[in-house]
Amino acid sequence: MSADIYISADIEADGPIPGPFSMLALGLSVAGRFDGRRFEAADPEAATFYRELKPISKDFDPEALKVAALDREHLAVAGADPGTAMTEAATWVADQADESRPVLVGYPVVFDWMFIHWYFVRYCGNSPFGFSGALDIKTMFQQKAGVTISDAGRADLPTELRSERKHTHNALDDAIEQAEIFVRIFNWAGGGSP
Repeated sequence: MSADIYISADIEADGPIPGPFSMLALGLSVAGRFDGRRFEAADPEAATFYRELKPISKDFDPEALKVAALDREHLAVAGADPGTAMTEAATWVADQADESRPVLVGYPVVFDWMFIHWYFVRYCGNSPFGFSGALDIKTMFQQKAGVTISDAGRADLPTELRSERKHTHNALDDAIEQAEIFVRIFNWAGGGSP
């Protein structure tokens, strides 16, 4: 049985869905490995990947772009080609995984997964995470805490489970922050206190 390697991911995008809108930045950070018995946390700053990408369409949502705080005009000139960036990301994931199965984690994972999976399939033909290699940190917390999904946001995390890092909306910063949260929740027994 091979181990899972958990790779925290965060993206910044200029709209709600991939294709009509663009992923502008991708950040990845190794959070840890689990062989089914033993979990080994990683230093989330030790193995990282970050790219800012050229937009793939002219469409964008001004509110989404405001959150991303990236300059589309600059990225249209200086951003990485999406095919090149996703090929580099796939190679980086494979190098980190070695013999382990890569599992993408995020808080929540659904938005980031949608863009990352679409971009990998569109530009690489397939994803190093397969079609279902994702784990949602928000759901992990919701289940362990015994709360509703509405009460499982980042602001609902007990202090002991939060990262000391600020959520900056820089894709790499936020991937590292999420990796720390993932490790804390993974090791948390759940219920009342960590």
